[in-house]
Amino acid sequence: MNVRTIDHVNLRIPADGLAAARAFYADGLGFELEGVDRFESGAKPFFDVRLAPAHVIHLWPTEEFAAPAATNYDHVALVVEEDVETVTADLADAGIAVERELDSPLGATGEAGAVYVRDPFGYRVELKEPVERT
Repeated sequence: MNVRTIDHVNLRIPADGLAAARAFYADGLGFELEGVDRFESGAKPFFDVRLAPAHVIHLWPTEEFAAPAATNYDHVALVVEEDVETVTADLADAGIAVERELDSPLGATGEAGAVYVRDPFGYRVELKEPVERT
C-alpha cells in the first residue's frame, strides 16, 4: 500500500460548537467552512474545515463530546505558506493566543519553525512554516 496523502481528520466537538468553530477556524485562521447548510438541515452529521484543495477536517458535533486529554490527543500539524513571524502577527490580530513556539520541530516535510494554538474545543493545532529546501 502506498499512501499518497491524508484526505481528512475527524474531530468531535460539542453539539453547540458550530459558532465557536466558525469563530476560530474561519474568522480566526481564515479557513473555509463547508457543508454547514447540509449539517444544519440534518442531511449530514458533520461539517468541514477546508484546509487545502485535497485536505479537510471533519468536525462532528455531538452531545457526548469530551475535551481531549493529554493521554488521548496531542496535535494536528498544518504546513502554511507564511513564516512564523507572519503567522504570529495574524494570530495576534485575530485574538488567538500562541500556546508555544518552536524553532525547528521535525515533521514529515522536515524541520521548520512552528507555533501552536488551541481551538475552542481543546485541540492543539500546529501551524508550521514551509521547510527551506537546500
